[in-house]
Amino acid sequence: MPITATNLRRGMAIMFDGEPCRVIEFHHHTPGNLRAMVHAKLKKLKSGTTVEHRFRAADTLHTADLETHELDFLYGGGGHSTFMNAETFEQYDLDDETLGDAARWVTEGMRIIAEFYEGRPVAIDLPSWLAFEIVDTAPVMKTATKSASTKPATLSNGVTINVPEFVGVGERVRVNPTTGEYLDRAKD
Repeated sequence: MPITATNLRRGMAIMFDGEPCRVIEFHHHTPGNLRAMVHAKLKKLKSGTTVEHRFRAADTLHTADLETHELDFLYGGGGHSTFMNAETFEQYDLDDETLGDAARWVTEGMRIIAEFYEGRPVAIDLPSWLAFEIVDTAPVMKTATKSASTKPATLSNGVTINVPEFVGVGERVRVNPTTGEYLDRAKD
């Protein structure tokens, strides 16, 4: 579907140089009495590389025709992760480069949404929060409050995040996988 460059929004998938790209950032700019332009930062979904491009305001772009499917994570190792389509039971191998930052958050049995281009998965979307158990951190401070300082804690998936001083080993916490920030204690 064609759109004008001024209608670009963060998160959109567009075709650029014959390849599907995700808009990471954009800025509409009108310098003085010159013509308007849109400066965009794009991530190529096939290769994972980031490019910047300046579009004229009147440029016509095409949205990428992406399909979405639910995939279950089966196992990972050696720089690859194996997923299974929840409907067709077809398996897909994605390398850690394709998964990007999401690779460290994917755990066994997790269901994710994958975006497909020409029958191949090119990107995944994680839930807005994930729950993990803390396996290593400093001892709990009895006088700690929510607004107090933080301490590093290692989660059950091996990722280290900062948590408040009152959180201890063995507790389950909710984490935002996009930013890697502690949200709160998990209420299982």
